[in-house]
Amino acid sequence: MTKATGAAGSPPYLRIVAAIRRRIAEGELAPGDRVPSTRQIAGEWGVALATATKALTTLRLEGLVEARPRIGTVVAETAPAAPAAPAAPARRRPSHALHPEEELSLDRIVRAGIEIADAEGLSALTMRGVAARLGVAAMSTYRYVPSKEDLVLHMADAAFGEESYSADAPEDWRTRIELGARALWSLYRKHPWLAHLGSLTRPLLVPNLMVHGEWLLGALDGHGLDPTTQFDIHVLLYSHVQGLAVHLEMEAHAEAATGQSEDQWMDSRAPALLELVESGRFPTFAKVVGAFEDGYDLRLDALFEFSLTTLLDGLTPVIEGRGGVA
Repeated sequence: MTKATGAAGSPPYLRIVAAIRRRIAEGELAPGDRVPSTRQIAGEWGVALATATKALTTLRLEGLVEARPRIGTVVAETAPAAPAAPAAPARRRPSHALHPEEELSLDRIVRAGIEIADAEGLSALTMRGVAARLGVAAMSTYRYVPSKEDLVLHMADAAFGEESYSADAPEDWRTRIELGARALWSLYRKHPWLAHLGSLTRPLLVPNLMVHGEWLLGALDGHGLDPTTQFDIHVLLYSHVQGLAVHLEMEAHAEAATGQSEDQWMDSRAPALLELVESGRFPTFAKVVGAFEDGYDLRLDALFEFSLTTLLDGLTPVIEGRGGVA
C-alpha cells in the first residue's frame, strides 16, 4: 500500500492533490482520462474515503478534473495549467466551501450525496465524504440527517421528484402509462443507483415515488378492474421498468471493475461463446446466434421501448375487456 508523502506537516489530502496534479501536468493523465476514484485513492495512499473525497473536490475546484455521471472523475477537457504545490498549506477552506456552518442545509447535503452516487455509485457514498465535498466538519451533516440510510431516502425522494406530470392527464390509459414508464426510465438513466433501492416486497416509501405510482394507478382507474388486479398491473409495470434499470448500474460497476466496455468484455468471451455454439447441445441458440451478421447488439433503451410496447399490447384485453372503457 502506498502512503502519501510530501512536505512534513502537509495534510494527506494536499499530498494526494499534488501527486495527481503532477500526473496531469506531466501528461500521464490526459484530458478525458479517469483519475483514481475515492476508493482507489483510499487504497493507494492508505487514507480514509473522506480524505480521498476532499482531494478530488480540491482538484475539481481547481478546474483540473470534473465528475461525469456513471463514468467517474476525469481530467477536464480544458484543464488550466496545474498550479505549483504550495510550500506550506494555507489554513483555509476551498473557495466553494460553506464558510459559516449555518449555511449548511439538508438540500445541500442531499444534492452532494446525489452527485457522489451519480459519479461513483452508491457504494462510494459516506457521510464523511459528503461533508468533505461540502467543505464542512465531518459531524456537521449529522445535524440535518442522522445516518447514511436516512440520507439515501432523502436522495431518492429528491431524485424521483425531478420528473413531474401535467395536471391535464391524457384520457387514454395507454398514453398515460407510457408517459409514466418513460419518466421512471429517464430517472433511472440519470440516477442508476435508484433502481437498487427497495424491492417489490419491501418497497421504497417516499412521497415523490408515490407521485409516479399515483400516476400509473390513475391510468388504470375507471376500467372496471378489481382492486387486486389494478394493483397487480401497477406493480408489474413498475417492476418491469426497475428490473431493466438495475442493469444500468450493474454494467457501470462491471466496467469500472474490469476496465472493459460491454463490447470489449463480449469480445474477450468470444472463444467461450464459440464453444457453446459448436457443442451441438444448443441447436436453437446456435441457429439464432449464427443468423446475426455482426452479433447481437443489446441496447437497454431499445429493449425498454420494445418491451413496454409488448407489455401494453398484452395488457390491453385485460384492461379494456373489463368495463368496456377504451
